[in-house]
Amino acid sequence: MLGSLLACFAAPAMAQESVTQLLHPLFQDHAVLQRDQPILVWGHAAPDTTVSVKFARQTATAQADAEGRWQTTLKPIAAGGPYDMSVRAGPDVQTVSDVQMGDVWLCSGQSNMELPVRRALNADSEIASAAEPDIRLFTVPKAPAVTPREGFSGPVSWQPASPESVRDFSAACYFFARELRKTVNVPMGLIQSAWGGSRIEAWTSADALRAQGGMEEALDVFALYASDPVAANAAWGKHWQQWWEQREGATPADAPWQPDADRTGWRQAPAQLGAWERWGVPALSAYNGMVWYRTQVKLSATQAGQGARLELAPADETDVTWVNGVAVGSQNAPGDPRSYPLPPGLLKAGINSVVVNVLDTWGDGGLAGPAQAHALQLDDGTRIVLDAPWWYRAAPGDPTPPLAPWHAASGLSTLYNGMIAPLGSYGLRGMLWYQGESNTGDGAAYADRLRTLRDDWRRQFGAEMPLLVVQLAGYGQPPVAPVESGWAQVRDAQRRVAAEDPHSGLALAIDIGDAYDIHPPNKQELGRRLARVARHVVHGEQALAASGPTASKVSRTRVEVRISFEDVTGTLVATGANGPIGFELCDAEAKHCTYADATLDGNAVVLNSLQAASAASVRYCWADGPICTLRDSSGASAGPFELSLTPSGTP
Repeated sequence: MLGSLLACFAAPAMAQESVTQLLHPLFQDHAVLQRDQPILVWGHAAPDTTVSVKFARQTATAQADAEGRWQTTLKPIAAGGPYDMSVRAGPDVQTVSDVQMGDVWLCSGQSNMELPVRRALNADSEIASAAEPDIRLFTVPKAPAVTPREGFSGPVSWQPASPESVRDFSAACYFFARELRKTVNVPMGLIQSAWGGSRIEAWTSADALRAQGGMEEALDVFALYASDPVAANAAWGKHWQQWWEQREGATPADAPWQPDADRTGWRQAPAQLGAWERWGVPALSAYNGMVWYRTQVKLSATQAGQGARLELAPADETDVTWVNGVAVGSQNAPGDPRSYPLPPGLLKAGINSVVVNVLDTWGDGGLAGPAQAHALQLDDGTRIVLDAPWWYRAAPGDPTPPLAPWHAASGLSTLYNGMIAPLGSYGLRGMLWYQGESNTGDGAAYADRLRTLRDDWRRQFGAEMPLLVVQLAGYGQPPVAPVESGWAQVRDAQRRVAAEDPHSGLALAIDIGDAYDIHPPNKQELGRRLARVARHVVHGEQALAASGPTASKVSRTRVEVRISFEDVTGTLVATGANGPIGFELCDAEAKHCTYADATLDGNAVVLNSLQAASAASVRYCWADGPICTLRDSSGASAGPFELSLTPSGTP
């Protein structure tokens, strides 16, 4: 009887306190909130409802607006916990438990940030021993978007670090937090928001990119894509065609996308299509570049009068596709099939042409097959297979075409919209950024791109939000003579941008790279270096140098150039030789560079060269995968740099 009586009382209470998702998905069980700063909390409720938030002996209220959005702010709280957070809006209640106050870090970038613990050195042991309940992990689902999202594209959760949760989490991010907790012993929340192969422009908001300038046409098309993808594809096709017509060696009559294009030089492709490296064609056996494909399909008047989609098998890596001379789609998504809606009136009774340009930059490339995998899908349900022969034509050279701004990893603002915007103004202690490999084809522009991203994210997360940048690791064989290098340009841009800002720091990785693997697995050492940068930049340990020796001043005489270094622990040392190697002297615009013999003189390096008097700049460790032998007594490496030689002797 007593049980029945209690049940009678419990039932109305349960009905009254129905569980509704009032909080933004960032606020969940096991979350970490940023200590020692005001705590912004937000979510959705019924429109115009009063919302009450109770947390750590505080109560704050807010009023949901006409669309149900609400937010409120709690007073700062010191490190500690666990706490419960309870939110009530009318009859709706949500409670989250085991919330800790600590330091929250956003870890973002491309594949070297995304690389999970299971692919790091000593992975089995690291996973088995991962029992760090005060390190909490949160992974933002991978999802591009053409407009900023308020929420995430899929389910999310905060998870205490354990063998199960760290296995697929960012190794660089996890090892950083584990190392930093040795000296900053507070709970740490790690937010992983990373995408392999992504360019920095994809992580930057459209407003910030537009303010930077130089991308207006692409941004206009991107804005159009949000409301009218069909029109945007056609507009982008015209832009791409202009690039094709203006590229080096172009001929005015060469327009392969046109139905009546010249067929000279086209050859029939194998019926199974697939990777062109496997066709048995010697010229394509190791080919990276563009290949044009074309076929045709015959339609009746009834078929042509319907709405339709063009369905294609996956293209590796990037396609631009035309039907009857009009661009209908473009994606950079290896392994994903394509599905492009066709504009009304584009199809016609009789012969219709389908042309696909495929760009591949590494590994296997091509349009997957067989022919039955490609079809027109009509609105009445009819599927018309493109089973006519496919023809192909390679387009040799070094193509760097414009990429459609809505591409996931290489577009404009796509990953910001889908993976940064949903974080709102969640409290952070700092941001870790490991990206740049995908921008090495345009390294000269990277410094401005990085400044734009830094300032853009600070507008969202805080005006003085610390930014810790990982300088690109070495990759590729060392050169036998001075070379130009987009990798080196990106590294120097990272160095300069970090050095100009007191709230930024640089973690060197040049010496822990792998000549044969763009994803070096020694993320434990990278984590230690990032933690050292954080201790210096974020936690004020000024006596601890952020990285290694840093070139601070350069001067010259008629026969020598002298480079002074600061942040040297002990003295400068050279490994593997009597003096450091990898120094170059270059003329104006680095059109001609020569290696220079170097000797150590205390905390300076002296270059002896006949080019000393005429050189315009000095470079160190300047290559994709250079050999760098200059360190200090602690073993910390001096990083790559390029400095101008000026009359005053200042870099």
